Amino acid sequence: MAKVSTNISIDAEIKSKAQDMLTDLGLDLSTAVNIFLRQMLRQREIPFAISQNVPNAVTLKAMDDAENDKDMYGPFDTVDDAMRELNA
Repeated sequence: MAKVSTNISIDAEIKSKAQDMLTDLGLDLSTAVNIFLRQMLRQREIPFAISQNVPNAVTLKAMDDAENDKDMYGPFDTVDDAMRELNA
């Protein structure tokens, strides 16, 4: 299979850290990119999950409760009262 050179732009710090990690694995950046591309073609998808930062279930429940005034504590008359409850 013929090889071609490709130019890509990578953040310098990310490239350096990736090269260090790949060296520990006995790989170079070119090999890692080729592994990624082969897996992508084989699986016909990006070979890892890409997602937004989504709050976990506990946080989602707390947000829902706050919006619906459920399981709410307070209001507190003073900061000391609030801190006492937080440290209870």
